[in-house]
Amino acid sequence: MTVTQKLTSNRPYLVRAMYDWISDNGLTPYLLVDARSPGVRVPPGAIKDGQVVLNVAVRAVSDLELGNQSIRFMARFSGVSHQVEVPVSAVLAIYAQENGQGMMFPAESAEAATVATPPDQPEPPKKGPTLRVVK
Repeated sequence: MTVTQKLTSNRPYLVRAMYDWISDNGLTPYLLVDARSPGVRVPPGAIKDGQVVLNVAVRAVSDLELGNQSIRFMARFSGVSHQVEVPVSAVLAIYAQENGQGMMFPAESAEAATVATPPDQPEPPKKGPTLRVVK
């Protein structure tokens, strides 16, 4: 018997790690976002085919917050400053603009992932194959 425990999404942690890795290597981090996801706030003119690509480099945005629930920052679009908000679940990929290296993410379900944890009582070991001498 196993017990399951609900875990939070690992996506925000992976996004932050990839952001740091891309930035530390002197490259430009870009986010690919599903603009149709609830809670995405970007200028409508930036959306193409239901997606938006966002440059989130330090030099391109201000007040960047890479939170567990959402990513927020101020950015300029066609010279006009906008507050951008993207739920982490809407992030489809984070990658370096210069070489495309990064990480894509699968569509995230509303349910958090479940992982089996060991029960209080360990299960008895199962008998495996045995060896015997044949003469």
